[in-house]
Amino acid sequence: MSVRLGISAYYHDSAAALIQDGEILCAAQEERFTRKKNDSSFPMSAVQFCLNNTGISEDDLDGVVFYDKPIVKFGRLIESYLAVAPSGSFTFPRVIPSWLGEKLDLRSTIRHEWKALPKEVPIYFAEHHQSHAASAFYPSSFNEAAILTVDGVGEWATTTICIGKGNNIEPIKEMHFPHSIGLLYSAFTAYCGFRINSGEYKLMGLAPYGEPRYVQHIYDELIDLKEDGSFELNMRYFSFLRNFKMTNRHFNRLFNGPMRTSDEPIDQRHMDIARSIQVVTEEVMMRLAYEAKKVTGARNLCLAGGVALNCVANGRIAREGIFEDVWIQPAAGDAGGALGAALAYHYKDNERVITAADRMTGSFLGPMYSDDEIEKCLNKHNAVYQKMSFTDLVDTVTGLIADECVVGWFQGRMEFGPRALGHRSILADPRSSSMQRKLNLKIKYRESFRPFAPAVLEERMSDYFDHTGISPYMLMVAPVNKSLWVELNEKEDGLAKLNQVRSSLPAITHVDHSARIQSVNGQDNPEFYQLLKRFEEKTGCGVLINTSFNVRGEPIVCTPDDAYRCLINTEMDYLAAGNFLIKRTDQTIKHLTQTFTDLGD
Repeated sequence: MSVRLGISAYYHDSAAALIQDGEILCAAQEERFTRKKNDSSFPMSAVQFCLNNTGISEDDLDGVVFYDKPIVKFGRLIESYLAVAPSGSFTFPRVIPSWLGEKLDLRSTIRHEWKALPKEVPIYFAEHHQSHAASAFYPSSFNEAAILTVDGVGEWATTTICIGKGNNIEPIKEMHFPHSIGLLYSAFTAYCGFRINSGEYKLMGLAPYGEPRYVQHIYDELIDLKEDGSFELNMRYFSFLRNFKMTNRHFNRLFNGPMRTSDEPIDQRHMDIARSIQVVTEEVMMRLAYEAKKVTGARNLCLAGGVALNCVANGRIAREGIFEDVWIQPAAGDAGGALGAALAYHYKDNERVITAADRMTGSFLGPMYSDDEIEKCLNKHNAVYQKMSFTDLVDTVTGLIADECVVGWFQGRMEFGPRALGHRSILADPRSSSMQRKLNLKIKYRESFRPFAPAVLEERMSDYFDHTGISPYMLMVAPVNKSLWVELNEKEDGLAKLNQVRSSLPAITHVDHSARIQSVNGQDNPEFYQLLKRFEEKTGCGVLINTSFNVRGEPIVCTPDDAYRCLINTEMDYLAAGNFLIKRTDQTIKHLTQTFTDLGD
């Protein structure tokens, strides 16, 4: 028996993943337990979950694998500072001390954080992009595939092309820091007033409201893009080598104004900038995909790295038909590196078994809670609830959704990765013209322009969307079928486009008639499939809005307690947790009554 635990930590989105004989047993991000968005601390809670969930102890581990090589990364930092000296003197004394301590001597740091780890259990280090590539290829159903990994930066690599065959991954080409499409996209994210490492989704969602007016600016001044997808950035416009800012005054001058602060309104210029960098990013990814096909000759493609979460670019690659099939690691960012690191070391010594489906088990790899545990939580809160059979729950919930209620759906094992896939989801009716605004402003408490994704019955995909194949992990954008479009009486600009109904499914149709699709089948996601199927039987619509069960600034809910608190603190209508149905207004009345009773006492 071979048991390895992978870890990502200290930079962004810490996580732990446990594998046994190549089987992925469990994986989770630390943020879900600590409730700190993008928690980068050592993932002790995630580690404990992995062990407790499987009954495996520290003594059973054959190794712990960290997802990158800190000594190599430290060397890159030192070389980068020397290259721009003395202009990096402001950040140098703030960055280097932490590296001289816990980050550089990471074996000691891990053992200090994880005191129960026996000294006999070895700690290994995989390269950052090796971890990404392993996370993309080994869980896929491909015996052979091109592997494209694209992110901000690992040790030195920012982009790699590899070929995967059987249990072997061979690097072919790579690009090095500071030339990074991930860092370029993050620079624009920061410039438009969004937080790096979490606001990239917002920039992508904002892009369709704008026009690509600045594309040529970007090609002329910022990026020298080659036919093979390789490129160099013009560092005159960027400050990340010298200080904690991504851009500088030259960048501001190029785009006609200073960086937007988070509390300033979004204007047409920001929308046009977002559209322009999205267009450039898609072109880079397309050229890289063509180059990966050219140098590997593979029929299939695997994708990972933070840029692989750009589902608009992913959809273009799939529709272009460069490869017969494309598979994307659902936890494509740094969290997935924990899984990839463990898999990379396992397959150094073990043969790989190819399966017809991928081995992520729907990415449902986190904690789950029994009805007894859920009821105990509800009773702790003195909650008012109904318990019913799951069949009756599905029937009731689909009726509520059809009546334009918003329902929190808390079932089974929590998802691994940034997407809610029907186990920790907020669900609503996509046919409602007011639902996007309601969800954004009254439940998610986020920007009104943010789009919502559809979950669709796998067998009905082609009835609603122009997409071939499946998309179980909500990582591809596809056009809504033209047969569902509604004719626009007049053309609106900017955020005014929000008020226009564009299709018979207006709540999931973005302003460019696209949608970020999730296909659902009865084998991998049976409870959610049953819900979708019952909704279709009642309404004739095989689609639901599926958005993550959280509010702005918080991670997706993990526990029944998290779910109940989210219900109470938003304007969500109902929570369906296990076999329990909880109505928010019932809780409000009871809590107010209790409050007045306490005041009277």
